[in-house]
Amino acid sequence: MRDPETGGGEALARFEACLFAEPALQAALARTVRDDEFLGLALAAAADRGIALTEDAVARRVATDPLGLSRAAPPALLPAPPAGDWLPAAVRAGPDGALLVDWVHFADAPLVEPFFGVSLERARARPINRAFPCATPLAGAADGRRPDGLIFHQSRCGSTLVSAMLAALPGATAVSEPAPLDVVVQLALSRALPGDRGVAALRAVAGGYGRRAERAGGPFFVKLDSWHSRALPLFRAAFPGTPWLFLFRDPVEILVSQMRMRGLQTVPEMMHRSWYGLEADGEAPGEDYCARVLGRIGEAALEHRGLGGGLFVDYAELPGAVARRILPHFGIAPDGEAVAAMAAATARDAKAPYQRFTADSDEKRAAAGEAALAAVETHMRPVHARLAAAARETGG
Repeated sequence: MRDPETGGGEALARFEACLFAEPALQAALARTVRDDEFLGLALAAAADRGIALTEDAVARRVATDPLGLSRAAPPALLPAPPAGDWLPAAVRAGPDGALLVDWVHFADAPLVEPFFGVSLERARARPINRAFPCATPLAGAADGRRPDGLIFHQSRCGSTLVSAMLAALPGATAVSEPAPLDVVVQLALSRALPGDRGVAALRAVAGGYGRRAERAGGPFFVKLDSWHSRALPLFRAAFPGTPWLFLFRDPVEILVSQMRMRGLQTVPEMMHRSWYGLEADGEAPGEDYCARVLGRIGEAALEHRGLGGGLFVDYAELPGAVARRILPHFGIAPDGEAVAAMAAATARDAKAPYQRFTADSDEKRAAAGEAALAAVETHMRPVHARLAAAARETGG
């Protein structure tokens, strides 16, 4: 039972219980993005159920808190996620230290943004998610549909484009770099979730997104973060029958892109050197360090290639390789409608969908300085040659 002062009293608790028991009510309240409309719908729904809910009680829940100074509605702890379009939003420790999954209702909004985190912030803004947040134990999160394909990559090499093209397939669900998976991977590989517990946690969180795919009826893809290649054995243990893809690109182009805007995986303060097997030797995190990290990411995919199920694809083969090689590898035969939908997706910049795509490979190679070129030759070029060979061996 919630605290009557912060939770809105007995009437609010009764309405909340009805809400989480009735998917149709959840869907009706989730569709609105206006606070005043949400208040009216909630009060009318409560009255229909004989609950004397007050406008003030709901308004306190809906009130925004831009500075994050307080949270009027702590999440309701449920034994399992509610039916409907609730997707995993975060994995965190609860008051007793047990791991919890926070869920957010997406109101069936398409996941069209380049990254899941952007879609998540839009969903969080819906009044239902401010008024009635919920969480479940990680162990009981979900055992939904497993992915039809996993996308690993070396970073800045077309993975967002591939994800956007796959998302354009009729009925498809493509989840791009969801943060809850990051948490589970780090916990599993740090031995905080050892062995079967890590595998089960990964299945549970991915299964949460698979709930969307079950309703949509089309294929289900998960694009992972670049450093996840170091965890390929964990993913193979969790999804042994799921084919995976590793994308790579001319290393000069990758490094120039990273030096212009560093990804968290190349910043030691965000991803510790030990994650890549690098010693804390005092090296400044410039071109050389960044190239070493990117090289290790590619090496990990090659090292774990023997686990099976992998396909290596060069950025230079995109976008044609999606229909020609990637979809068949994922067990999907695209029809004319699917090919046309994917072609339309290629006209937009994958990371800035409101802009047209402009090729930048030549510009990036021309912009590379001496330090970048030297770092590439030392730490990335040999790995790139092996990745290119793997691509040829797998049909490229």
